[in-house]
Amino acid sequence: MKKKTRYTVIGAGNGGKAMAAHLALKGFSVTLYNRTPEHIDVIQKRGGIELKSYEGGPQGFGKLTLVTSNMAEALEHAEMIMVVVPSSAHVDIARVVAPHLRDGQIIILHPGRTFGALEFTKLLRDNHCQADAIVSEAETFIYASRADGPASAYIFRIKDSVPLAALPATDTAQVLDVVNSAYPQFIDGVNVFHTSMNNIGAIFHPALTILNAGRIESTRGDFQFYIDGVTPSIARILEALDRERVAVASAIGIRAQTTLEWLKKAYDADGADLYEAIQNQAGYYGIGAPKTLAHRYIFEDVPMSLVPLAALGQQFGLSVRGMVSIIRLACIVHQRDYWHYGRTLVKLGYADISVSELTRFANEGFPN
Repeated sequence: MKKKTRYTVIGAGNGGKAMAAHLALKGFSVTLYNRTPEHIDVIQKRGGIELKSYEGGPQGFGKLTLVTSNMAEALEHAEMIMVVVPSSAHVDIARVVAPHLRDGQIIILHPGRTFGALEFTKLLRDNHCQADAIVSEAETFIYASRADGPASAYIFRIKDSVPLAALPATDTAQVLDVVNSAYPQFIDGVNVFHTSMNNIGAIFHPALTILNAGRIESTRGDFQFYIDGVTPSIARILEALDRERVAVASAIGIRAQTTLEWLKKAYDADGADLYEAIQNQAGYYGIGAPKTLAHRYIFEDVPMSLVPLAALGQQFGLSVRGMVSIIRLACIVHQRDYWHYGRTLVKLGYADISVSELTRFANEGFPN
């Protein structure tokens, strides 16, 4: 009988709690790490997380092996490391993880957003990590979930299919071989440029939050984010942003899936247009809007999703005016220059590398 993989989940937010509890309910040994001890105090005292779910979904008390804010402890016995934090925190996580990684460990960013695995790998290298570990990224987060209390979580829906890619792509099969015993939903995502270009959160999250800014502030998010927040007009704006993303992907030789195709693959949701498909996605019902504009849908998804896509589009002379408009509005709302803080190929040191070289590196490995 094959020995069960030992998991460490990094991050005790909405997603991290849901993932840790679900893995524990599946019978895996799970360690939960969070850098702020107060945020996991109740989980530590209870020894686990209560998981609630949609009808037919996973439910029960997920007993955890260890709950800690000490990274050395968290990674000591880990074989699979699930990073479930906003991608804007990947920099800090990579720096803390670097001294403690061992050969053979596998890291999955949930999700990588745009260029996540590239950035994480570079940061490990910059922080003198010598371990032969695999860094990979999921195209999107597998759950639609929310925290339901300090030691409980609620899963609205689990996606049917989530592409995943390692860096380099030659390691993807190894990652899938390990993770599929827990999550058969993960499939081969080709390479990290495919998972980056198919970042649907870049289209849905920032624009939908910005375009509902008044409603969020006046009601403190007292409405269904996708069902009430996506009106026919807003859906048309999302479709325009999506066309820009698909065009940017095409410029680097990738046929990106549209949001309509993604909704079908991830949730089996159909529609004549984006508005109809979103309304037909049962998993979106009950998901509330952010209670404030100080939310990761802006501070994470703008610099780590929209900025790299828009910057790449500008580099190839494409029109990305829709993306630029949302980025500018986000900068005004948060009074922060997200262009400066955004994750781009220029910052990662790959500005002068050709498309063919980038593809080869993504498939076979980046030079040291």
